[in-house]
Parts: sequence; C-alpha cells; structure tokens
Amino acid sequence: MNNMIEVQIDSVRVHLMTPNRLVVLKQVNEDRYLPIWVGPYEAEAITIALQEVEVSRPLTHDLLRNVFSAFNARVTRIEIVKLENDTYFGAIIAELNGKELKIDSRSSDAIALSVRAHVPIYVHPSVMEAASIIPEEEVAENAAPPPKAEPAPLSKEGVERLSVFENFLEKIDFDKPEDKDKPEDDTSDPPKKPKKK
Repeated sequence: MNNMIEVQIDSVRVHLMTPNRLVVLKQVNEDRYLPIWVGPYEAEAITIALQEVEVSRPLTHDLLRNVFSAFNARVTRIEIVKLENDTYFGAIIAELNGKELKIDSRSSDAIALSVRAHVPIYVHPSVMEAASIIPEEEVAENAAPPPKAEPAPLSKEGVERLSVFENFLEKIDFDKPEDKDKPEDDTSDPPKKPKKK
C-alpha cells in the first residue's frame, strides 16, 4: 500500500445523454478529483448506501458484505490499482485468519462495498496521475474588476450621423395618441373619383 492515495466519494452524477453514471472520488486533503464511469445499477447501489436507504431484502453488495462476515473475513480497504483502455481495475483487500487477501474486482463494485463496510478507498498514484482532475482556481471575490476601456472618439462623419438622428428624434411627438382607424399615410388627399367621359 506504499504511496497509495486515499480518496473519498465526492458525488454520484447523472449523464443526461447516456444511461451511465459518474462517481467522483476526491483526494483527502487535496482539491483533486478522479471521475469513474459506472453503470446505472452500480451507481444506484452506491447512492442507496450513501443515503442509508433501508431495503427490504439484501442487494448484491449487501450480500457480498454478509458473505465476508459469515466466513469471519474482514474487509479492510478498497484499492483502485490500474487504468487500462479506459477501464479501472479495483481490488478488495480483506483479512482472514491473520492473512491478507487481495480480491480482483470491478472498481464500481469495490466502491459500493466500501460504503457498506465503512472502509477507506485508495488509488494508485499512476491512476491519479493519468486520470485525475484539478479544477482551475476560481477568481477571488475581492479581486478588482478589470479596467474599463475608454470609448474611442467619434470621427467627424460619426458626429454628423448622430446629429441627423438626434434631429429626427426631436421631431417625433411621442405624446400624440395614435389613431388606429386612420391609415398609416393620412397626410395625402383622398383619391379622386375618375371623371366620366
């Protein structure tokens, strides 16, 4: 277990585009995260244990814990030992009659068991190096806002255009109520009837 990095379950997240879930492990005392894709059933098993939901009958990982207990074996820790072709390899470490047993396991099953057995999770440094995420530092709340850019001076042509627009706005009578019954162009004379020949 030399140099193994202890992590804790930070969250279980849903991916809206796929049925898979994401278990996010956080390094203890560090702002460093390891995301692991798991199936929906394994994610549900982890979530149920985290939320301490009571079930009427033992689920698969409850059964696994009960089997260890029935044979007087004690689960001591969980390890994520390898990452190969985007697949995480886990291991269940248990003690039986004073001997340490290392049992190959899917990482999702090992994590689900760790929640039920209340044992720590460790990750091999090479796995953390290859797949962990360190979030970017957030901008401090007290940081001064960036200086505002001074507006560029208008050219002579721009000033003339603004003057024309200003004159146009001054001629508009905003207080005059609109007569909806009149046509849009009510300034012209009504059309004259054609003269009979």
